[in-house]
Amino acid sequence: MKRVTGIGGVFFKCDDPSKMKEWYQNHLGIKSDQYGGKFVWRDHQDKEKECITAWSPFPKDTEYYAPSKKDFMFNYRVENLEELLKVLKEEGVQIVGEMETYEYGKFGWIMDPEGNKIELWEPIDGPLMD
Repeated sequence: MKRVTGIGGVFFKCDDPSKMKEWYQNHLGIKSDQYGGKFVWRDHQDKEKECITAWSPFPKDTEYYAPSKKDFMFNYRVENLEELLKVLKEEGVQIVGEMETYEYGKFGWIMDPEGNKIELWEPIDGPLMD
């Protein structure tokens, strides 16, 4: 069973997300919308499949990373999230919350041994998502 297949996103807390998005756009060329930036790439096995890796600054007081107290969270792309969450639970990994499903994929969350919340994403890749 495949587990992590790539990086789905990098998320970090900051004092002023709008200012950070502007700075990163002006100085590093990362264009952002209300959620942040995205890097578009093609699946190496299916060149027609467009995939994304997200980049997003969050407000310093966000609860999205809870119960983690850290200022960052990684999102990893996975295959078959439902099965992976079952296996991780059997292995004693702390599962956070319930799996959620959206038009762009399924999400689940776990904690690593040092208290970092990790987001697992089974994406629905295809035509570029705007």
